[in-house]
Amino acid sequence: MRIGSSIFLIALGAILAWAVAPGLIPFVDQVLIGYILIAVGVIGLIASLILASPGRSRRVSETRSVVDPNTGERITRNESRDGGL
Repeated sequence: MRIGSSIFLIALGAILAWAVAPGLIPFVDQVLIGYILIAVGVIGLIASLILASPGRSRRVSETRSVVDPNTGERITRNESRDGGL
């Protein structure tokens, strides 16, 4: 769930809980459904903000050493890159 859909659920829940007259839909407690949608939207918003926050960056380093067969010289190569998901 992204931030936009979380905000949409919060807004829809607020409309159902506070703005729509009770009893508009028979046999359904609109206020309770509104509060449930608000809670789900808040949980989704918190989760999406936590997952979107920059955490520890993962860096991968690799070192290779080889000997040149022509000259006998040792060649060392260092390589580092970000380890993304």
